[in-house]
Amino acid sequence: MSAVAPSRPAVLRELEDLPSPKGLPLIGNTLQIDAPHFHQQIERWCAELGPYFTVQIARRRMLVVSDHEVIAKALRDRPDGFSRSDRLRVIGTEIGLKPGVFGSNGEDWRKQRRMVMAGFDPAHVKGYYPSLARVGSRLAGRWDKAAAAGSAIDLQADLMRFTVDTIAGLAFGSEVNTLESDADVIQKHLDKIFPALFKRMMSPLPVWRWVKRDSDRQLEQAMREVDVAVAQFVAQARARLQAEPARREHPHNLLEAMIVAADAPDSGITDEVVAGNVLTMLLAGEDTTANTIAWMIHLLWKHPQTLARATQEVRSAIADPAAPTFAEIDGLDYIEACAHETMRLKPVAPQLPLQATRETVLGDVRVPAGTMVINMLRHDSVSERFVPNAAAFEPERWLGERGPGEQANSAKRLSMPFGAGPRMCPGRYLALLEMKMAMAVLLGRFDITAVDTPDGREPEERLSFTMTPVGLSMKLRQAA
Repeated sequence: MSAVAPSRPAVLRELEDLPSPKGLPLIGNTLQIDAPHFHQQIERWCAELGPYFTVQIARRRMLVVSDHEVIAKALRDRPDGFSRSDRLRVIGTEIGLKPGVFGSNGEDWRKQRRMVMAGFDPAHVKGYYPSLARVGSRLAGRWDKAAAAGSAIDLQADLMRFTVDTIAGLAFGSEVNTLESDADVIQKHLDKIFPALFKRMMSPLPVWRWVKRDSDRQLEQAMREVDVAVAQFVAQARARLQAEPARREHPHNLLEAMIVAADAPDSGITDEVVAGNVLTMLLAGEDTTANTIAWMIHLLWKHPQTLARATQEVRSAIADPAAPTFAEIDGLDYIEACAHETMRLKPVAPQLPLQATRETVLGDVRVPAGTMVINMLRHDSVSERFVPNAAAFEPERWLGERGPGEQANSAKRLSMPFGAGPRMCPGRYLALLEMKMAMAVLLGRFDITAVDTPDGREPEERLSFTMTPVGLSMKLRQAA
């Protein structure tokens, strides 16, 4: 048995001993589930039922945990004690997702992790910087046109263009350039995959296996188009490696590094795995980073003094806003603090479901092998019990400016937007650099005149695999 608590309690509780929200016989809480707001629903139940309880969806009884210390230990017990769910693997395979580091487990994950981490280390990311700078320039050009026309910017759509172009250039050495095109070919197909995966994961019945609806046919078409694009990325990278053999010693991007690793004797990495990781990076790199930047812009707009300080940092640190250097972008410490505070309050993954691979213990609860555990990552990080002034947007807490360092340390310990342990997100450094570049473009070149939603209310938190702000638009004018 894998012990995931500091010391094993004298008496362990069984899943059947835990409280549960009131449901119906046989189907439990199935009819109560509001999938787009599932995270908020579970957070409300946490407040009512405590740090350990169970929910039942159809025949699946799942454990919910909100204690950050126990969650952190569970995350560190991967991949041996906990893994991605069997359900995610089955549904992902049905959709057509190839094996990648995100969904793999066990020894397959270990092989892929080494390959992916090699391309995401800070030294490699620094080498990719010219590509990021080109994408930042395109974003500036797109927003220049919107500012000149006085047009409202669809924040989510533009930021997803930015992140797709960035990951394609940095990771694959390919120019996608959705920012200067209205075609959006790859983006509009990528945008269908995560929502469909989440919808099927949350569905009590696999209706798509019996009846093919329009949305299912659209998903199939999207997967075909994305597979073609991924195959082109791989073919282009192989052609570059063949034309310039020296690249095998010093790959210019992550995809080239993956191909070199796959071609090594006894690597155990196939072309299918390489393609799977290309798609994984496109999906994860697009959605998560774009959502975080959108939430950050919203929070800065709501806090004018914080926005003023962030703007001042960008404009004083960057000598030429049209050509920021790597050192200038990397050194935007207050912008990075804003990003961390955004991810504490609005994490794109407010919950993380994992499956116990063997019998284990979480806190004082015995967890049988195969149990699904929903880890509520946002619960304690926004609790006054652990974080002073927890509901406030205060980036200063990440710089140790609100006390002798206690608050910064508390926030760092509690907030886990990139996960924790061996399966921590390998792209976290790149993601932060992308966020800083987007904010440098925005605050260095423009003044924000409005950030709105269609009804003037707070943007809805909609869960669609990641937590998305719904309906955010922005208006800009050229900076004086």
